Amino acid sequence: MWRSCLRLKDRGRHLLNRPSGDPTTLVRPGSFPQFPARAYAPPTGGFEINLDHRKLKTPQAKLFTVPSEALAIAVATEWDSQQDTVKFYTMHLTTLCNTSLDNPTQRNKDQLIRAAVKFLDTDTICYRVEEPETLVELQKNEWDPIIEWAEKRYGVEIGSSTSIMGPNIPTKTREVFISHLASYNMWALQGIEFVVAQLKSVVLTLGLIDLRLTVEQAVLLSRLEEEYQIQKWGNIEWAHDYELQELRARTAAGTLFVHLCSESTTVKHKLLQE
Repeated sequence: MWRSCLRLKDRGRHLLNRPSGDPTTLVRPGSFPQFPARAYAPPTGGFEINLDHRKLKTPQAKLFTVPSEALAIAVATEWDSQQDTVKFYTMHLTTLCNTSLDNPTQRNKDQLIRAAVKFLDTDTICYRVEEPETLVELQKNEWDPIIEWAEKRYGVEIGSSTSIMGPNIPTKTREVFISHLASYNMWALQGIEFVVAQLKSVVLTLGLIDLRLTVEQAVLLSRLEEEYQIQKWGNIEWAHDYELQELRARTAAGTLFVHLCSESTTVKHKLLQE
């Protein structure tokens, strides 16, 4: 299936054609203006995706446009990876773009932020077991450094608890995280909430977005108790591996989405020589 991206500007459009055989390379005449390293609002206009010369639309029939060229390329590549059957459940970037454009739950920025911060009450790495001792020690060794990093990085108190009620998160901590998340635009917040929901952890998500953790590390830490049980009792054939790979894929897509929506990125293109 032939893909292309269009750069929508205030005046006219520039066709960005992808040469066959290279889904990540686009060719365009001229060049785009440089944007600041990080901008918290999408640039005017955007990029649209064409499928076989047809404009991609959202489930609510809106024109599918994204705020950065890099995100447009990533989405086009995601479509290029599809074979005879389009498997939408594997297209996490496309799904996140659709959610950002259609906003099916009609949530505003404040509601998105509070939905993400609410996970602090049940944050995975703040809940601790009291036994067995080997798991207690594993949680302490693996989770405590991340909590300590977040407390130092944001100047807050988080802590942990073995109580079924979870840790008592100070009001100031919530306010700091709410203020920090407010610096992101609506698109990036959709991605942040998506990652938080995958990892069941605000702390791990922030560590991932801030590049303190890799996707593999964040996923492993979110599944620490499960991985402990697997090592102790054995793996269910294919099931656990499938769940692990799916979680990695969703977390990686959400993280990439956040970064591509948090920066006004312009991709350097190869120039075709005749």
